[in-house]
Amino acid sequence: MPAEVPGAPIPLPTRRQGGSPAFPVQQGRRPSHPDAEAAAKALHEIRDQVDRVNITGLLLSSRDGLLLAGDTQDIEEDSVAAMSAAAVGLATRFIGQAGLGEARGAMFQGSLGHICVFPVQGPVLLVVFARPDTTMGLFNVVARQALTLLQDALNTAN
Repeated sequence: MPAEVPGAPIPLPTRRQGGSPAFPVQQGRRPSHPDAEAAAKALHEIRDQVDRVNITGLLLSSRDGLLLAGDTQDIEEDSVAAMSAAAVGLATRFIGQAGLGEARGAMFQGSLGHICVFPVQGPVLLVVFARPDTTMGLFNVVARQALTLLQDALNTAN
């Protein structure tokens, strides 16, 4: 093992080939979050009510970045859940510094689609994914419809 040089950056952990995590994970069980069951049930209730032409995926995470439930394809949901918490935190600070009140969401546009993170209620965040040919105006409308449906489903569950 090479000797460490003082002040040298420490490399971040990476995934091994084959998709196994760099750190051991308890097999067969994911840590349970108190809101995970209600979130998964609410997501299941609304998934067929959202505009699936424009919305390509939904994900629910906690404000501390834990995955609660997901209905996505081809993304690493745990990482997106963690980034959603960071995005809402950054949006809250940014909006606060700009003197624009409370953050209602963080919206990003990429070359392959759109993503928005909304605080739902309590510790729950909603992440909405959309197709690249969806205009930002339409995305805003359909994402907020998904948010309203989710809030209603969560209120019904409580």
